[in-house]
This record gives sequence, structure tokens and C-alpha cells, in this order.
Amino acid sequence: LAGTRIICDRKLLLECKNSPVARTPPCCLPQTPGVTSLAQSSLVKLEELKERNESEEAMPGEQPRAPCPA
Repeated sequence: LAGTRIICDRKLLLECKNSPVARTPPCCLPQTPGVTSLAQSSLVKLEELKERNESEEAMPGEQPRAPCPA
């Protein structure tokens, strides 16, 4: 089997690491829940946790509740 070997020097690799293109996802990347973005159910759960944490912070005198088994 024959192949192409790409050889890069250390300087080029370090420059590519800090490139803005390396830090952002491609513009044409499809949105796949659970793969390229959070699953919809995960987003709902995150919102519920945020609301619960905010309500617990607003009422500091109450005892924290144990999480219910799922």
C-alpha cells in the first residue's frame, strides 16, 4: 500500500494551534443533538438544574433536598 506522508515542522504546528480557524467549528457543520450540540433533553435538564439552584440560593434557610432516584 502506498500513501502520502505529510511532514510539518514544530513551528507550523504551533502556529496552527493558535489559529482562529482551529478554535471555531466549521460553518457548514450539521447540528446533531448529542453529537455536535447538546441533546434537547440535556438542554431541558440544564435549565431545570439552573432554576433549582437559583431557587435554593433564594431560600437559604431550607435544607437541601436529596436527589430523587431516576
